[in-house]
Amino acid sequence: MNNLNQKMRIWHRYLGFYLVGIMAVYAVSGMTLIFRKTDTFKKEIQIQKILSSGLTETQLVKALSEDELNIISSQDDLILFETGTYNRISGEVLYKKMEYPWVLDKLIKLHKASTYSPVYWLNLFFGASLLFFVISSFWMFLPHTSAFRKGLYFSLAGMVMTLIILFL
Repeated sequence: MNNLNQKMRIWHRYLGFYLVGIMAVYAVSGMTLIFRKTDTFKKEIQIQKILSSGLTETQLVKALSEDELNIISSQDDLILFETGTYNRISGEVLYKKMEYPWVLDKLIKLHKASTYSPVYWLNLFFGASLLFFVISSFWMFLPHTSAFRKGLYFSLAGMVMTLIILFL
């Protein structure tokens, strides 16, 4: 068991050092994502496009790839929506959009990567590494020490807190 303890401690230590950069990325992007329903950290971008003329409201939403395009009114040659206008005759669209700065946008896209992203394997590796950290932390101290017993109490308290948060 002593040999296993030693190996787990070494793997825990060097994997922790190896993942310092990606853990920082996930920490920053995760905290930023808490504010995703607000404009915190975002900057306003003015967009001007020429689309096909004569689009309907439904076609406009699809053409702009905007899920939440709140249309206010539709007149003969103009569609007004919350963030801009569309001229049905010329096809010109003028609107504003709130976007994250380039670097922060990259961090968030990495954090939210799915199987359609070329870096989804990184999320799988990172998740597996975090699970390894959870398990290997119990090999950091010998079972008969007070540090191990205190660690178990803190682990239990953390699990109880997690269950309370999950089910409230």
